[in-house]
Amino acid sequence: MPPDKTADRILAAAHGLFDAHGAEAVTMRRVASEVGLSAMAIYRHFPNREALLERLSNESFEEAARTWASHARQRDPRRRLLAMLESYLDYALAHPHLFDHAFGLPREDARRFPEDFRARRSPTLNLIADAIVEGMAGGTLRKLDEWDLAMDLWAHAHGLIALYRAGRFSHDEKRFRAFYLASTGRLIDAYAT
Repeated sequence: MPPDKTADRILAAAHGLFDAHGAEAVTMRRVASEVGLSAMAIYRHFPNREALLERLSNESFEEAARTWASHARQRDPRRRLLAMLESYLDYALAHPHLFDHAFGLPREDARRFPEDFRARRSPTLNLIADAIVEGMAGGTLRKLDEWDLAMDLWAHAHGLIALYRAGRFSHDEKRFRAFYLASTGRLIDAYAT
């Protein structure tokens, strides 16, 4: 089997373990067993566990960015921002362990605000900032620093999700989603012209 196909199988197995049980379940030995490789064979494709986890995180960001980019057809910047922030919620609820790993734990390779974001190193927040710029250019959003506003929106959305996942809401998922969308909408409206 070609190495890239084996690497894809390794990533799929690691992703399944991560989604089901969290990062601690993703060991090189366990992933190799899931794929039907020897424990040492996996190292031909990934030099260590950290490289495997980093690749999982990067692919998760890219997947989220593709989903968010699909909202680019939405001409109304407010609706586009809400759709992207709803996609963020969808991702967090569908992949809670990956969400925690990507956004809730210290990581050496994590992007830092403001320098990494202003340098457009975030495949997801770039899309938020671009929608904000369009909203400002079209006169629907006040003229502010797009990266500061993007971080405001992301921090608000992330905070609500973190509180929900920590059991700080008595809402079921449907009621929380309604609250989340209304709350993020209110924040966007606070920046409207």
